[in-house]
Amino acid sequence: MLREVVRTGVSLDSVYGETIQRIREQEGGQSRLGMEVLAWVSHSVRPLRISELRHALAIEVASTDLDRENIPPLDTVLGSCLGLVVVDEETSTVRLIHYTLQEHLFADHILPNAHQTLAEACLAYLHYEWVKGLPFDVDPNLSDMPFLEYSSSYWGIHAKEGLSGGVKSLALELSNLYDTHISSTLLFNRINCFGSSSATPYLFTGLHCASYFGIIEVVTSLIEMKNCHINQRDCIGHTPLMWAARQGNEEVVGLLLTRGDVVPDEPDNDGRTALSWASSLGYEGVVRLLLTRGDVNPDEPDNDGRTALSWASSLGYEKVVRLLLARGDVNPDKADNYGQTALWWASQGSKDVGRLLLTSGDFNLDRSHNHGQNVLNWASALVYEGIVRTLFTWENANPGESQRLSSHGPVGFSGG
Repeated sequence: MLREVVRTGVSLDSVYGETIQRIREQEGGQSRLGMEVLAWVSHSVRPLRISELRHALAIEVASTDLDRENIPPLDTVLGSCLGLVVVDEETSTVRLIHYTLQEHLFADHILPNAHQTLAEACLAYLHYEWVKGLPFDVDPNLSDMPFLEYSSSYWGIHAKEGLSGGVKSLALELSNLYDTHISSTLLFNRINCFGSSSATPYLFTGLHCASYFGIIEVVTSLIEMKNCHINQRDCIGHTPLMWAARQGNEEVVGLLLTRGDVVPDEPDNDGRTALSWASSLGYEGVVRLLLTRGDVNPDEPDNDGRTALSWASSLGYEKVVRLLLARGDVNPDKADNYGQTALWWASQGSKDVGRLLLTSGDFNLDRSHNHGQNVLNWASALVYEGIVRTLFTWENANPGESQRLSSHGPVGFSGG
């Protein structure tokens, strides 16, 4: 198709438009199938494997179980799209024929309700009786249910983008079953950066899930329920507020903080708070919201002694560092359990944050961390000249050390 377009000089948009019109004019169920395939392939969060797509296309929202006779053959799936969808032989995934087709589908709003359709399909699949009957604490055999991992992991992304009354209803129904539903286990194990937990149950509830995805309407409904435990800790100690903060979901964070019974400084199993997570990920808006609460300690150390300022400094999030330094109750020279300060962390990679920290107060520049090297050694060894020059002029710097470095070059490097 593309070679023919190049040869004739016809525009791609014209060819795509004519082909999509032909798909819609197909007889029987081929028209509906072709448009559904385009919706899945163009709007899926990640490329779908062939088996996943075939099962997704067999879902009937009003059914209580999957009718496997509805699973279409691959030839039928591809044929319904009239050449616009192909199989990537290297990955066994299904993709559009060219990236410009994705642009065409989005620019012309050809599939305006795609996310809603995909969310309904994912949630309907998770409500099937044979899925609900699976033990939540045992790894399932996904070969017989290839769509289970995708629907468990990504239904919330589609729901947030295409929330309708039906999607919200299905989401709330799932939330009521969530802490013992197999989809909870699959999502938790995917997003848990600490690896699999041996603790059971996972205690990862529907409110945790909705907060993670940032579905404000579902969170609102859940926290209004009488049995809602707004500060529920899951098996790694994360609260719903913490998951929302980790994802940068400002609207959900703001909503949860309006509740008088929420504990914003609740630590997880590593002693990290919502502020610590938001700071380490650079979510300025979430940090700003958390700092409005009087019961948030911005200088609270985690189990390793690291503070929100330490995390933000180590990753170069200058705007977050500015917010924290504006507080009178943040000590910029506070050392963690290994003797490393925010300035030490900044010296590993962020000149701008290093300069910002140096203007904020007094520092002990000769303090050594547990490996015996001070900030001057580290900054010079990594040749961050902007920080080194500033350090040399700082009144607390060791004059002898400055002279040694200026005479012989950075530690660990030979002069030339």
